[in-house]
Formats: sequence, C-alpha cells, structure tokens
Amino acid sequence: MGLMRFLVPPPSQISETAARQVYISGTDQIPWRSDIRRQGDQLIIQRSVSDSGNVHVPWEVEGFGELVLSTGTLMERDAAYLLPVELARGKVNQVRNQLADWQTIGLLVSDDVKARLHVAIEHFALAATTQHEPAAAVTHSQAAIRAAVEAGDRLVSCYVEQALEVRHRQTPRLPTWLAANIGHTKLDATAADRFLAAFNTAVLPLVWRDIEAEEGRYDWDFYDASAQWCSQQGCRVIGGPLVRLDDRGLPDWLCLWEGDFDNLVSCVKDYVETAVNRYRGQVSLWQSAARVNTGKVLALSEEEKLRLAVSSIEITRGADPDTPAIIRFDQPWAEYMSHEELDLSPLHFADALVRADLGLAGIGLEINMGYHPRGSWLRDRLDMNRLLDLWSCLGLPLLLSVTFPTSGAADSLAWGQCAAVADGPAGGWTPASQRAFVEHYAPLMLSKPAVQAVIWNQYRDADRHEFPYGGLIEADGSPKPALAALTELRRRHLE
Repeated sequence: MGLMRFLVPPPSQISETAARQVYISGTDQIPWRSDIRRQGDQLIIQRSVSDSGNVHVPWEVEGFGELVLSTGTLMERDAAYLLPVELARGKVNQVRNQLADWQTIGLLVSDDVKARLHVAIEHFALAATTQHEPAAAVTHSQAAIRAAVEAGDRLVSCYVEQALEVRHRQTPRLPTWLAANIGHTKLDATAADRFLAAFNTAVLPLVWRDIEAEEGRYDWDFYDASAQWCSQQGCRVIGGPLVRLDDRGLPDWLCLWEGDFDNLVSCVKDYVETAVNRYRGQVSLWQSAARVNTGKVLALSEEEKLRLAVSSIEITRGADPDTPAIIRFDQPWAEYMSHEELDLSPLHFADALVRADLGLAGIGLEINMGYHPRGSWLRDRLDMNRLLDLWSCLGLPLLLSVTFPTSGAADSLAWGQCAAVADGPAGGWTPASQRAFVEHYAPLMLSKPAVQAVIWNQYRDADRHEFPYGGLIEADGSPKPALAALTELRRRHLE
C-alpha cells in the first residue's frame, strides 16, 4: 500500500476540516482514492498505489486566504516531507512553468511579476536548504508561497489584459454569453431591469421536480411566462438542465423506478421530449443533463449515469436537432474522487461522451467556489487558468456556471447540507469578496476563446436555493456589489 508522510509545523496550520480535503493526484490531475489521517504533527496519506503524485492541500496564504495549493510531483519515501517546503516548491514551479509557456507565445511580462518571482525563488532556496532547522524552513516557505502566489496573480493579470486586447482587435464586442439563472419566481420590475443591464442571456432551469411533481401532471405556467418575457426583452435563453441528477432535480415519484433502468430512461424520455417540444424555437441552447458525474440518486452506477447522459443528449437532439445541446459537470477538479471508489473522473466522463459523437455542442462546468460539499475549495487564478486550459483540450466550447458566497452564516432559504467553507478569502465571505471574485476571475474566463458562456448560478437570495448567499440580489431585494461588477463587465466587453 502506498504511504506518504508530511510534517505540518505547526499542526494548527491545517484544520481538521481542511485535512479531510487533502488529496493526491497523478500527472493527469485525477485524484486517487486515499485515506488521510493526522498523527501528532504528521499528515499521513495512504492509497492502494505507489506511483508518484501531487498532493493538494488547503493552506492559509497571507493576503489571499485559504487556497488549495499543490506540491510538485513527489515519490514515496521512508522519511516524512516537510509540507510547507513542498507546497512552496510546487507553487514556485507552477508560476515558473506558466511564465515560460506564456512567454513562448509572446506574452509581455511586467517587471513586477519577475521581481515577485525572484523573491519567491530566493525564499524557497533558503527553505529547501534549512530543513534541518524546521522553524526557519517554515518561515521561508511561507514567504516563498506568498510571493509566488502574488507573482502568479500578477502574471495572470498580464495574460488577461493582453488576451482580451487581442480578442477585441478581432471582435470589438465579444460574442460570449453572460447569463444568470432567473430561478423559479417572477422577477419584480427592479430586479428585471438590473438583470437586463447585466446579462445578455437568461437561464430557465426547467426543474423537472417542480414541473412534474406528480407523474403525468405538468405545471409550465412560470416557465411559459418567463420564456415569453425573455422573448419580449430580446434576451437569449438557455434551457435546463433538463435532467439534473440530484435530490432536488428529480421528482420524488421517480424512486418507484429505482433499480429498473429501462423504465427510468422511458420516464426521462417522456419529460425531455415534452419540455423540448414545448420550448423549441424559444431556447438558444439546451443543457440536457447536469451532475451526471457526482449525482447520488436512484442507486445509479457509473455506467448507468453515463448511459442516462447519452440518452438525455440523444432525446434532446432528436426532439430539436437545430438547437445546440450540452452536458454539464460539477466539481471539475474532482476532489470528491479521493473519498470514493470511482472509475470515471469528470474529464474522462466528458471525453467518453465527446468520443461517442452524439452531436454534443459544448461542455458545461459548474464551479461553485468556496462551498462544501458539492462545491470546490478556493483556488487562485493560476489554478483556474490551468483548469480551463485542460478542459479546452476536449475541443468543444465551455460554458461556466459559477457561484461565490457573500456570507458564511447559516442560510434559512438554502436547502441541503452545502455551506461556505470555514476559512475563505482574506477578509472572509463578504459582498466585497464576491465582487472581487467577479472582477478577478470573470475577465480570465472571458479571455479564453473556448469559453462561450459565463453563467451565475443563482440570481436572488430570496428564492429557495442550494448555495447559501450565492445570489447577486440580497433577500431584501437590494443588489450586491458583484452585480454592478458584472454590469460593468458586460458594458466593457460584450454585446
């Protein structure tokens, strides 16, 4: 059995909750199933293989908050690694490699980036050579990590500025869709006006559970009115996800067919065909299915979820062959795989569907940043860039659905067990940190030609929702600062 040991001085640097999120992946960035435990000042990782890998750890970085950091590729050995040194090594190498890659394609890098990276390298060199004095090594490691994260962030800023400039020379107004999920209750006049100022596209979720609460009895009233409103406003519509494999996406009566896959597919076919035929011509893009990689409903196996995803795409395409259809995956970093015996990562799942030549028009990625479970821990922009580049290798457009919390408090209107992680960005989960997320991460998304749409998952906190305080409108109807940032983003860059 594979075993790695890490010294964590001081042990309080990693909370018990954060320690449970540690995982190890191979060079393909796919996590291995592993067991994590604390033993004094050591973090111990056990798994069934002994291959070298990268360890990913939530780590407090001064000025940035708790970010998931990654070591370089480590082999198994008898002696314990000093974790801060290895995280510093990993971050410094990540920045250096990305800098080299972007300079190869002509990126002009500011002196500030080079200066911060030089500081990081100097501190890392001192950390690596003073490991016999752990206190000194930790001090230099923390300084190296902070400088490397700063250098990486400024490097991404250089890339975004120049990439957007290139895109704007080709197309003065970018064709990227900026959208939000309008929820399941009617927007008042003020909320509607704010929506139209910020977004050029609306998501009608078409939640099967709400539409067909009783088998065979459909209630389309809200979605009919919403589709009509979008048409009157000249607003594009994304429909779905039609089949969302979680406990709030599927109707309760479907449990009658648990274990009877053929009848389950028949029910899916009836609903998807009915929905697509009803809104055909009003919808610009269909989300055929979502959470097919993580959903834990009806005791479906991985093979059955894959077959169900294929069926949902085929049914959608059959009913409306002229409108593009996509499928959406959540938790794209696949951290959850470290705790479960699974064969297919979300990337492998998507690759199998692409290779099946189903006429898939794109891939959706659901990035609920800062939530647990059903979300992703906070990552810096360099990690986000790496994720987008990796998924772009599939050769299909990407549609990104994002959420970011404004509070870590309990949310009475949120269903399920999902909550903001305890330690988040510097300054905590606030409306200001949500705006900062939009201002820093959304331009990176727009800079990628592969990204066709950026979608905010929840528009209003007053609606029943999954992710606490993830909306852009407070429960009392007042706008959060992030909405103004999105409005400005559209004004500057989009149609």
